[in-house]
Amino acid sequence: MLKKKVQIGRKMDEITVGEKLSITEKIEDKDLLLYLGLTNDANPLYIQHDYASQTPYEKPIVPSIMLTGMITTAVTKYLPGPGSHITRKDLTFVKHVHHYETLQIHFEVVAVSEEEHTIDMLVSAHDEKGDTVVKGSLTVTPPYQSVSIMEKALDNF
Repeated sequence: MLKKKVQIGRKMDEITVGEKLSITEKIEDKDLLLYLGLTNDANPLYIQHDYASQTPYEKPIVPSIMLTGMITTAVTKYLPGPGSHITRKDLTFVKHVHHYETLQIHFEVVAVSEEEHTIDMLVSAHDEKGDTVVKGSLTVTPPYQSVSIMEKALDNF
């Protein structure tokens, strides 16, 4: 891993207001089980069909924090990409999501601040019916230009 360099994402000067990104995410058992196992979350609303059937949700639902993870992963993978850091997130979970649903997640850059080295984005996620399930905004610090280790190699001499 030390020898393999990951390509960093897009830097401040490569991002403009109005840019958009859309991704598709399918909720699968393996993802739910991995999340629930890692967090030790045994909420019956997430995993027990018999319990969920007795609630207004009717079927098990996806944890909100898992939906948040899909959103944050898209930021660090695609826009701006590797090396970026989310410094603020404001998400509202408008509607619950059931297991096996497919979501369309949309991002739009609405502000770029060179002074603060941040971008602001709107985010929304929609289910297969087109209903909004998540909406909100993010502030992201895009990757910084890396400095070569050789550039400072002789500073102490």
